[in-house]
Amino acid sequence: MTTASMTVGLLHPGEMGVTVGATAAGGGARVLWASEGRSQETRFRALEAGLEDGGSLASVVRESRVVLSVVPPHGALDLARTVAALGFRGLYVDGNAVAPDTAREIGRVVETAGARFVDGGIIGPPARKRGTTRFYLSGPAAPEIAVLFNAGPMDAIVLDKPAGAASALKMAYAGWTKGSAALLAALRAFAMAEDVDSALLAEWKISQPDVPARSERAFTDNARKAWRFVGEMEEIARSLAAADLPAGFHEAAREIYERLSEYKDARTPPTVEEAARKLPGHR
Repeated sequence: MTTASMTVGLLHPGEMGVTVGATAAGGGARVLWASEGRSQETRFRALEAGLEDGGSLASVVRESRVVLSVVPPHGALDLARTVAALGFRGLYVDGNAVAPDTAREIGRVVETAGARFVDGGIIGPPARKRGTTRFYLSGPAAPEIAVLFNAGPMDAIVLDKPAGAASALKMAYAGWTKGSAALLAALRAFAMAEDVDSALLAEWKISQPDVPARSERAFTDNARKAWRFVGEMEEIARSLAAADLPAGFHEAAREIYERLSEYKDARTPPTVEEAARKLPGHR
């Protein structure tokens, strides 16, 4: 199966998903997406990336040999169930930030319906240029999907491991990057509440000079995306609990992002002080 012969259904072209689709399209695949019920912003992204509007989800599933699922983690399993119920028999790729057990459950859902399954995990920002973002893939059919990413801005890396491994890698990576950002946000909010924020920043500049800027980005870079991180923190906590490790770190991080989630539709990022005020007082 060559890339040029593939019709790929992308569900859905959000900020990250559209770069997945653009990479597949850049390699010669026909990439469809389902515009039914999607926002005008999503329509614009898909058009700009050169994706083909397949109309309804049922139509996209019927036309596609490969389905790429790139959605917020809380919707990953339900989307797999919907695609399975539509009779998909091709190759289903879950590229979502989910726990290994969730990924394996998604695999069981689509395989029971007659499809094959590839587990994926994306590390890095929405891909604009080569070398910034990696799509890790695991499971027996992973090499078949990797060929979709020979061109375009996103790299594919095959892990020679069973399905679930790519998701485990994503959980470990995001558990640090997004978990530590949530911790920094909480500590800045605490320091402000105790009126020692200036002293804390001064000490960090002496002893840990990279931390002041990281603590600011914990708010300014993440506030408008925090709603997406809520489910991701739940999946990381679930991953750790399944390995008999404490899950409380990321249960707390989930709460931090939940308290910032009202910035979802904000046109501009909040200031550190504005965002920090959202964290205390939710009992």
